Amino acid sequence: MKLVCSQNSLSTCLSLVSRAVASRPSHPVLANVLLVADPETQQVSLSAFDLSLGIQTSFPAEVEVGGKLTLPARLLTDIVSRLPDGDITLDDGMHDEPEEDANYLTTLTCASGRYQVRGMSAEEFPALPEVADGETLQLPAIALLDGLRGSLFAASGDETKQVLTGIHLTINPIGLEFAATDGHRLAVVETPSTDEAEPPAKSAKKGAAEEQVDVTIPAKALQELTKMLERQAESTVSVTFDRSQVIFDWIDQRLVSRLLEGQYPNYRQLVPKQFSHQLTVERRLFLSALERIAVLADQKNNIVKLTISNGKQQLALSVDAPDVGRGEETIPAQVSGDDLVIAFNVRYLLDGLKVLTTSEVQMQFNTPTSPAILTPLGGLKMTYLVMPVQVRS
Repeated sequence: MKLVCSQNSLSTCLSLVSRAVASRPSHPVLANVLLVADPETQQVSLSAFDLSLGIQTSFPAEVEVGGKLTLPARLLTDIVSRLPDGDITLDDGMHDEPEEDANYLTTLTCASGRYQVRGMSAEEFPALPEVADGETLQLPAIALLDGLRGSLFAASGDETKQVLTGIHLTINPIGLEFAATDGHRLAVVETPSTDEAEPPAKSAKKGAAEEQVDVTIPAKALQELTKMLERQAESTVSVTFDRSQVIFDWIDQRLVSRLLEGQYPNYRQLVPKQFSHQLTVERRLFLSALERIAVLADQKNNIVKLTISNGKQQLALSVDAPDVGRGEETIPAQVSGDDLVIAFNVRYLLDGLKVLTTSEVQMQFNTPTSPAILTPLGGLKMTYLVMPVQVRS
């Protein structure tokens, strides 16, 4: 293999795929990235795969001699990111040498000097999974981004709750529905069709667009997908999946992830159908007050008490942290229903208000011990359910 490429292209693509490099590889080659140089297309493909998450991207280069090999991801990234702008020549010295004589010592040459990095055979690198007989859907990237931004924060970080560490994605002719829960809160985002003439999810299989499709995808993979799509939000993403894998393809990038096994909870039945208390408040006022008062909420008592007053048309926030201090704030609100005192984990409220991007939010309640709902007024169709915390009077 011998090629010439720009430092910026190689560094950017290495940074991208390195997110899928295994932190504790079960085999040495999994700590490497796979480089494939194609003289016909004058493209270089980079891949990383930790056996659960795989990322592949490509960039143009002057490929003099084609070939493939793997190089240590961290070392290569650290070297290339520090090289000066301009062209880099990458040469594995093999060219017409037989495979059995390979030492995989690859030379990187730039304007300021040269570096040598020892790699491994590409034959040892596991192939990224393919989906031969599955569903294929075309989805607008912006719809995926809206749903992921509004749901990822609520997924569980507890690996013992396997299925809750993922985002449950429901695709139907009306649009997409994203759901995430950690057992204490639930975020559901609906992104409707952007084109009234045709649904946002079109399938390669006849009739599949008329059916509902449900998959649960690891949050870690979708966090990486979000970072990648944010640079290309105008693109269309091809989503292919079967019972065990999902593949996202767009422009010159690919992300592959296993699907999570297990039955996702029936979250729709958790959302109350009617409420006896309701308030509307300016989101920024509420968020700022919570951020200030949360300073007093320590790890043992991360609780904020909300006192909703119909007569005063206001919302009072208070924190009582033993051995630390107390804090109180009051903000105006439009209140309907009787007065109510209810308490929450302050972090759960902060997380929700940060992704509800509208100027006003609505909160709905029934009792101090039943689920509360936050929704944005206008904009994204999102439901954020939070379980309250019981506190002594």
